[in-house]
Amino acid sequence: MSLKVYFIRHGETTFSQTGGYCGEIDPDLTEAGHQMAQAFADAYKNIPWEAIYVSPMTRTIATAKPLCDAIGMEMQFRDGLKEIRYGEWEGQTPEYVKEHYPEEYVRWLTEPAWNPPTGGETSVQIASRAMPVIAEIEEKYKDGNVLIVSHKATIRIVLCSLMGIDIGRYRDRINALAASISIVKFAEHGPLLEVLGDRSHLGVELRELPGT
Repeated sequence: MSLKVYFIRHGETTFSQTGGYCGEIDPDLTEAGHQMAQAFADAYKNIPWEAIYVSPMTRTIATAKPLCDAIGMEMQFRDGLKEIRYGEWEGQTPEYVKEHYPEEYVRWLTEPAWNPPTGGETSVQIASRAMPVIAEIEEKYKDGNVLIVSHKATIRIVLCSLMGIDIGRYRDRINALAASISIVKFAEHGPLLEVLGDRSHLGVELRELPGT
């Protein structure tokens, strides 16, 4: 056997509907988001899980809860799995940020590894707090299945780090739609990306929601 880590992005929120920047802001899931969480639990509850690691935010906890309730497993919270901090951009739309922070916005779009949102985090900073969680999981669980419930930017940055992709290109190389699942197998020659962004557990109506 070998270790498999499943990454799921939380379900839909009002910010994933509008495209507004949501990092430290802590919204709950929408009704559709809760349906996504239940659909995930229904599809994956029969997998023999070793552990479930969760970002301690309302939207990620709500995404993990139906599965945890179904299998009777506690969530393990890790701050390192939180979303990017957007600083002064929290709650704003890209259009607002482009108008009010034009230079910082262009720098962040061009090279987010080293240029943060105003008062926020760089990709390097996110990787430096998220990758120790991956290292912890690798150390504790040599075999079996571990779930990580996290956020759009954080998951993409972690996947880039594991795959040897420049983390400054995370938006250009990997997508993570709402409630999508990616699977990394830690094999003899290192991490192997087996599944990227799967949403087949969702019904067509949930998969086709705009902005998710």
